[in-house]
Amino acid sequence: MTTELTMLAWTIVLALVHIFAAVAVRTRQYGTAWNMGPRDEAVPPPTPLAGRLDRAQANLFETLPLFAAAVLIAHAAGVHTARTMLGAQLYFWARVAYLPLYAAGVPVVRTLAFATSVAGLLLIVTAVL
Repeated sequence: MTTELTMLAWTIVLALVHIFAAVAVRTRQYGTAWNMGPRDEAVPPPTPLAGRLDRAQANLFETLPLFAAAVLIAHAAGVHTARTMLGAQLYFWARVAYLPLYAAGVPVVRTLAFATSVAGLLLIVTAVL
């Protein structure tokens, strides 16, 4: 399996980490009955940590389809270069850094991590074009 596909597979694992981290914090706030129920009732606003984890997850899910598409297009086109490998690794590791940075409420560096992930994505796309 190529480096790019491996990074895509690990990004799926990372997406699951995002999901479970967010739901664990929300469940701690609202309770297990809320988590297992239909969630129809009004609830208080999320704690700052729960809100940040929800937003970090949403942010990952905005770029993950683009990353997956770029990796799969490169793979289908037979484009496997140092540039695509670096792009996939940059995307993944920047996204790994992004989650704890956002959870901790770290400004600026979190944005740099996001920008690095986008740069990685663009490396893959431009290698294919």
